[in-house]
Amino acid sequence: MQTRLVLGVALLGMSLIVAPGYGHAQGVDIGKQEYMYGCADCHGVDGKGNGPVAEYMKPKVPDLTVLAKNSAGVFPFARVYDVIDGRQAVGAHGPRNMLVWGNEFSREGEYRSGGNATSEEVNSYVRGKIIALIGYIYTLQAK
Repeated sequence: MQTRLVLGVALLGMSLIVAPGYGHAQGVDIGKQEYMYGCADCHGVDGKGNGPVAEYMKPKVPDLTVLAKNSAGVFPFARVYDVIDGRQAVGAHGPRNMLVWGNEFSREGEYRSGGNATSEEVNSYVRGKIIALIGYIYTLQAK
């Protein structure tokens, strides 16, 4: 677990530096783009759980701006990764009300490769998307 956390923090740092310009027009924040597309309807543009769909959700949509605050000031990278990926049950997350983004990103990776990607390549694609998304969620943390 400790190794995974350290690796996650390292990858998060790399994604904040590399992801915005990697393979895309300079200045495009992939994590923000993914967040606006897949998360903002429920979690809100500001991450506070106040998106236009949130009022219809039970249980209440989490406020993503207090993840670090609620974890003794440390951003819970591994937990956030597991919740977003969703391919393995996360007991503390409770009922699964959001998409299993690991599956969604896998299908997207397969489609983009024309069905020619290896499972390792698809898994790398999924990890990259999730890490970019987490990098953006990290920027939403309350100061």
